Amino acid sequence: MRESGRFNSYIYRSYALRRVRDGFRENKAVQDQPEIEKLVREGYENLDVIKRQVVLGSLYKASHLVVEDKG
Repeated sequence: MRESGRFNSYIYRSYALRRVRDGFRENKAVQDQPEIEKLVREGYENLDVIKRQVVLGSLYKASHLVVEDKG
């Protein structure tokens, strides 16, 4: 979730945070150890994707949205 917050774009940032939160909620009842290990591997793969996207997003600056203005 921390890495998702590094997106410059509000849209990408909120989408990544929502996907991480939803992924944990969907799988909170999983008890099967092999399934848990599979989900952890997928989580690390998704983290790598987010890290790459944050780097790419930092190369191309976008204008801020109205919802991003503070106060």
